Amino acid sequence: MTSLLEQYGPREAMEYDVVVVGGGPAGLAAAIRLKQLAAEKGREVSVCVLEKGGELGAHILSGAVMDPLAMTELFPNWKELGAPLNTPVTEDRFLFLTETGATKTPNWMLPACFQNHGNYVISLANVVRWLGQQAEALGVEIFPGFPAAEILYNDDGSVKGVATGNMGVDRAGKPTAAFQLGMELHAKYTLFAEGARGHLGKQLMQKFDLNKDKDPQSYAIGIKEMWEVDPAQSQPGLVVHTSGWPLDRSTYGGSFLYHLENNQVAVGYVVGLAYENPYLSPYEEFQRYKTHPAIRTFFEGGKRISYGARAITAGGMQSLPKLTFPGGALIGCEAGFLNASRIKGSHAALKSGMLAADAAFDALGANRQFDELAAYPAAFEQSWLREELHKARNFKPWMSKGLYIGSLMFGIDQILFRGKAPWTLRRSKADHEYLKPAAECQPISYPKPDGKLTFDRLSSVFISNTNHAEDQPIHLTLKDASVPVNINLATYAGPEARYCPAGVYEFVKNDDGADRLQINAQNCVHCKTCDIKDPTQNIVWVTPEGGGGPNYPNM
Repeated sequence: MTSLLEQYGPREAMEYDVVVVGGGPAGLAAAIRLKQLAAEKGREVSVCVLEKGGELGAHILSGAVMDPLAMTELFPNWKELGAPLNTPVTEDRFLFLTETGATKTPNWMLPACFQNHGNYVISLANVVRWLGQQAEALGVEIFPGFPAAEILYNDDGSVKGVATGNMGVDRAGKPTAAFQLGMELHAKYTLFAEGARGHLGKQLMQKFDLNKDKDPQSYAIGIKEMWEVDPAQSQPGLVVHTSGWPLDRSTYGGSFLYHLENNQVAVGYVVGLAYENPYLSPYEEFQRYKTHPAIRTFFEGGKRISYGARAITAGGMQSLPKLTFPGGALIGCEAGFLNASRIKGSHAALKSGMLAADAAFDALGANRQFDELAAYPAAFEQSWLREELHKARNFKPWMSKGLYIGSLMFGIDQILFRGKAPWTLRRSKADHEYLKPAAECQPISYPKPDGKLTFDRLSSVFISNTNHAEDQPIHLTLKDASVPVNINLATYAGPEARYCPAGVYEFVKNDDGADRLQINAQNCVHCKTCDIKDPTQNIVWVTPEGGGGPNYPNM
């Protein structure tokens, strides 16, 4: 059988100096920095950004409290330019929750990583839209709705660029009347900024063995809602974090609750994906959290307006892959620059993009192409970002030892040693390896949603504005179609039906009574949790047709 490429090819190709895959903070910062340097030096550098969302910001989801340090480096006059950092943090609260009680940690006992004076409560999606405007004003070409689906290589094995996916293909893989062949984008250097668990980044890590001698990456899932609350409950600049209930003390996780302007509150829950009990549902834990007496009062009389979820790369320094390979580099959460102890990654993403851009600009000036940008990791080693991540390196390993021991030991690490303890803790297992057989675990009973404070998955997906063409190929692929029933359901009680926050995976009965896995791919919010937590690593997330997925207005 001939492929579509053989049938319709060759694909058109466009040539650039630098192609950036992903229009988030890291990718846009890299593109902006390249154009700023070109203007300073009076040189021409062609840059394009590919973004899989239908518009910039459509797939961007974060808490978020932003440290403005990197933004100030990129745009010293960001306030005058109108960057949407509108709500300075006014108060920090850190609560330990039991089922009915809450204990506030005195601020003098909080490590510096939990203190947010000088930071801003933001919508990262809106910050990204603003960054896109700045990038376009500088001459960056941005193509939203065009996901990079394939890595292109030169004959010597170096990265040549990427190709976008074909459009107008039906569920069986056949072209429809709307068929369009993908396009090739060639570049002297290609920067990958797909975010956590990037589809192409996974391939690059394997091909170039970028994780050699590194700890397995650690992830979490972050589930978030935006609310319009009663003005009497609105406290712009208030930042609340919690740990403890509803999770048990051995499971890593916690909540965030951030008050923005216009009576809006961002609330979310983060669960580490190294959890053991296959009956655990991060989505249901989040819904249950909102019912706590110390939390629910913020939302009574309010209205939920947005919902979404996204995996978070949280392994820190010990899990950072080699950042470069012939022809390109990894930046932002694609590599894993998030500082889990601060619950912040956007400033790190901006900085990593700028560092990679500096290295690429100098290489282009020396008429180089397709080689390794060694100046990028060298600059990282000398940067404030490296120092920050080094101080936080033991946070996730300590917290994996349980809430109380972890909190105590990390407090000692940060307060007594100021992040410079003479030891570095390591981890040896990937998140999916922690899941225990269902027979060894206790089922968890979750309350039914009330439709006012707590909600079911499908009503949540509805307000995420998620949409995929019904007839397109399913982008949640299985290496072996027999594994979900024969292994995941039989041994682990079908965990994909619980760890997915969007109701994508559902075990149903055939007419003959046999179980089968139904994949509702149109519900997918692109969080990547299935790709990470599937116990046999049988699920592989690939890019859907351009523009598909959630459409977040303000997340």
